[in-house]
Amino acid sequence: PHVPMLATIEHIENVIANYQAAAKANRATPGRVGNVIEITPELADEVMITADLHGNRRNFTAIRRIAALDKNPRRHLILQEVCHGGPTYPGNGGCMSHTMLEDVAQLKAQFPNQVHFLMSNHELAELTDYPILKQKKMLNLLFRLGLQEAYGAALEKVREAALPFLRSCPLAVRLPGDVVVCHSAPANFDARRFDLSIFDRELDAGDFIEHGDLFNLVWGRDYSPENAAAFAQAINAKVLIHGHEPCPEQGYAVPNEIQIILDCCGSKAAYLMVPTDQAFTHAQLVEKITLLPA
Repeated sequence: PHVPMLATIEHIENVIANYQAAAKANRATPGRVGNVIEITPELADEVMITADLHGNRRNFTAIRRIAALDKNPRRHLILQEVCHGGPTYPGNGGCMSHTMLEDVAQLKAQFPNQVHFLMSNHELAELTDYPILKQKKMLNLLFRLGLQEAYGAALEKVREAALPFLRSCPLAVRLPGDVVVCHSAPANFDARRFDLSIFDRELDAGDFIEHGDLFNLVWGRDYSPENAAAFAQAINAKVLIHGHEPCPEQGYAVPNEIQIILDCCGSKAAYLMVPTDQAFTHAQLVEKITLLPA
């Protein structure tokens, strides 16, 4: 019979403590106004912007090495979307990406002012039990199987510690020059009424419903110049930097003159290192896109 790889009590307590510390740090992050982190030159010298990891350990390790937050206290790191994907447990095929979410929480607890983990659609799906089907696989179920494999009877305890952390994640980060980093942009922004107050106020249970404004913000896939311009104008942005859209060929995409899409979950993975002492244009930021070492 299959015997699960159960974590020690000490490890479980550690994971739970990290989630609690990270949730607290999320809410107390310097520069946080509502659900947006406003990074000024006073708070940071530069910001490393990364995107979807989906359990890709190699890329996550490379990002942490480049960020070197311990050696660079004035450098900030933006992370997004780590759940669902990457290696699986040999025993039950469960998804191991829960370990990366745990590592992000640990990083936030360790560097509370420097790490910003953005609300993304896969994390929102874990938070709300919204089913995601990819290549005929139920990703939430595989994630739950991974937790089961690691934690057995303590699965619910660990999961319940993770939820307040996820719920407290910022929706966007604003950099000098009105550069806004958020996981995606709502589709048909012009045609739909969108409640911009989700950026400014405490989110409540009603904000986490399927196809609500928060859902549309992180799930949107409309990269038309018109949609980008309308959303950017509404949130007072000149440049929008997103994850969400897979870019396996290049590791990034430039769909129009407002948006930049980064992707960190493939063999080609792109990031941006942006100094805060000047305002960069869209074209200048495109020039600064760097690939993680192969």
